[in-house]
Amino acid sequence: MTTKSSLKAAFTAPTLEFMRELVQNNNREWFHTNRPRYDAAKAELCGVVERVLASMSAFEPLANTSVKDCIFRINRDIRFSKEKSPYKSNLAFAIGPGGRHSGRIDYYVHIQPGNQSFLGAGMWQPTPANLAKYRQEVDYNVEELKNIIEADEFKAYFPEASGEVMKTSPKGYPIDHPEIDLLRRKELFFLHRYTDKDVLKPNFADEIVRGCRIIKPYCDLLNYLFFDEKEEPVTL
Repeated sequence: MTTKSSLKAAFTAPTLEFMRELVQNNNREWFHTNRPRYDAAKAELCGVVERVLASMSAFEPLANTSVKDCIFRINRDIRFSKEKSPYKSNLAFAIGPGGRHSGRIDYYVHIQPGNQSFLGAGMWQPTPANLAKYRQEVDYNVEELKNIIEADEFKAYFPEASGEVMKTSPKGYPIDHPEIDLLRRKELFFLHRYTDKDVLKPNFADEIVRGCRIIKPYCDLLNYLFFDEKEEPVTL
C-alpha cells in the first residue's frame, strides 16, 4: 500500500457540484462530455482513501490493500433493475483486508451531496448462519456487545442504528426475553452522517479514521463471531 502520494487527501466543492449535476443529467452522453470533472472527483476520492488506508494500517490488518481495491465503480449494474440510470449518485469505498471484497465486516463510506454522506459499519444482510450466531451471542453473552454499543463515545458518534427488525420474537426465543429488542434485529448497522460542510473539511479523511476507530470493537466482535470463532468439538 502506498503511503506517499501527490494525491490531495480532501474533497472540494467542484466534486460535490459534479455529483449534484450528475443526478439531474444521469445519461452517458452528459457523463462523457463531463468526463474530466469525474476524473478530478475520482482523483480526490483516491486521495482520501489513500490517507484513510495509511492511517488505519496502524490498527487494522490492511497489508497489500490498495486504493483501487476499496473504491466502488460509479457505473450501476442495471441488468436486473427497472431503474436504468447508468450511474450512481454517490462516490463510495469500503475499508477491509483486501478492500471492498474482503468478505468480512468492514467500514463503508458513502459520499453524496445534500448532506447524505455517512460512515457505516456492522451487521448488514447476514447469512442465516451468521444471524443465528449473533442471536446466540445476545442470548448467552450480551454484556460484551452492550458494553461496546452503549458506551458513551460510541453512542455519541453512532446515534443511529439501521437495519431490518422483526415484529415478533425470533423462533426459539421467548417474547419476554430481557434482550428481545436486540434479538429481533435481523440487521444491526450503525451510521454516522456527515454534512456537505464536514465532507469539504481538509481533515475529513482523519475524521473517517476517527469514526472507524470508534466502531472497530463492534466490527471485531462480529468478525470473531462470524468468521474467527472456533466451533467447540462435540463430545459423546
